[in-house]
Amino acid sequence: MPRRRDPALPRVVHRTARVALRVTPGQRRRCFGLLRSAGDVWACVLEVNAWRRRRGGAPLVGYQQLCRELSASGPGTFGDLDTTGARSVLRRFSDAWFAAAKRRSAGDLSARFPRRRRGLVPVRWFHGTFTLDGRRVRLPTARGTSPLWVRLAREVPYPAEQVRSVTLLCEGGRLFLDVTAEVPVAVYPPGEQPDPGRVAGVDVGIIHPYAVAGPDAEGLLVSGRAIRAEHRMHLADTKARRRAVARRAPKPGQKGSRRWRKYRRRARLVEGRHRRRVRQAQHEAARSVVSWAVEQRVGVLHVGDPRGVLDIDAGRRHNLRLRQWQIGRLLQVLTDKATLAGITVRLVDERGTSSTCPACHRRVPKPRGRTLSCPHCRFSGHRDLVAAASIATRTPGGGPTTTLAAVVLPEVVTHRRAGRHLPGAGRSRRDPRRPPRAARGSVGPRRPAPPTGGGESLAPKARIHNTHRKPGER
Repeated sequence: MPRRRDPALPRVVHRTARVALRVTPGQRRRCFGLLRSAGDVWACVLEVNAWRRRRGGAPLVGYQQLCRELSASGPGTFGDLDTTGARSVLRRFSDAWFAAAKRRSAGDLSARFPRRRRGLVPVRWFHGTFTLDGRRVRLPTARGTSPLWVRLAREVPYPAEQVRSVTLLCEGGRLFLDVTAEVPVAVYPPGEQPDPGRVAGVDVGIIHPYAVAGPDAEGLLVSGRAIRAEHRMHLADTKARRRAVARRAPKPGQKGSRRWRKYRRRARLVEGRHRRRVRQAQHEAARSVVSWAVEQRVGVLHVGDPRGVLDIDAGRRHNLRLRQWQIGRLLQVLTDKATLAGITVRLVDERGTSSTCPACHRRVPKPRGRTLSCPHCRFSGHRDLVAAASIATRTPGGGPTTTLAAVVLPEVVTHRRAGRHLPGAGRSRRDPRRPPRAARGSVGPRRPAPPTGGGESLAPKARIHNTHRKPGER
């Protein structure tokens, strides 16, 4: 009989923080050796299942079956990788196989079983198998090998007694350690905890990752233009890099040359830096939403689920924008942070919320900008906030809970920005990856910045260095 959790005990949620490693050349070789050994375990499972498939037998996909096969292989088969690390790879393979089987049984024929070899596979160790001492971590290795101590680039953001597992992985040629801990849910003083009766709607988008409409005509807009600019500039840099190396690209059969390895290493570093920047900006956006919800004492967030648009083929360019949107990651990050704050997140259908007038309930053509204007009743409002207010009245798996006349539009809107750390999002608003205008051969004198007026501007007042030049002179 399963045990019941004591209601007096505090609830906990699992949080994961990624910390970079600072290792010596010898430690780096050993860490990559562990990742390659994990890749060998993965390849062995694929090879065993291929043999069984050719002989007409059932594949080995159960975790216990795979562990028995690992025990039969004997110790020292996979280098410095210990039994716990090898079993974590078997668990990853088993979970991936059953997840694909579940999706295919539900009718999703695009799901594929894990049959591709991987050179580097992450390795996980659970509580009791590793040692965490401040900024030093001892990773388990096979019996008879020397201990492997690595140093973290920063302190672990969780107390040592809350850490439950660590995962060694490689991203963009750099080594990282994912630290997973059990963090208790936030406890509030009496009268300040989130109220389950206060519901807010959240509309997920690209220009605004989160648009929130609260219960007291309060609203929140989180700008994601810096994230979109990061995606565009990264794409432009990638294309320029490929054009630059097109003439000296290695011939077929020369991909193992030193030049090719240097090019691939640089590409991996740039890709990893881009992913880390976007991931941090997404966390900042979700943190802004949860902090605002805690201040408003919102207990339930109704989040519109737009993942249905991923099944629509909208062309090469727009399909790229949709993949860069990373809808699933935005929903997951918001759910994790809201759960830690004691706020419930419910996914609802958002169809028609951005194209329906809340005043006359008629269909409105899609606007070119961010303002929704109804040609029937002359209603005008922010498109994302109107959608968030309509989402707040929806129920999971159904339509609106009340009539559309009960939609409360925000009157006081709070603006926040996500991605202050991104290039070009600081005071200069100029991406440092682009050369200055003078270096690109522009003509004419430098002109001062336009007056700020009443809008928000982070650009400092421009200084004209040479005032004696005439227009057209260099």
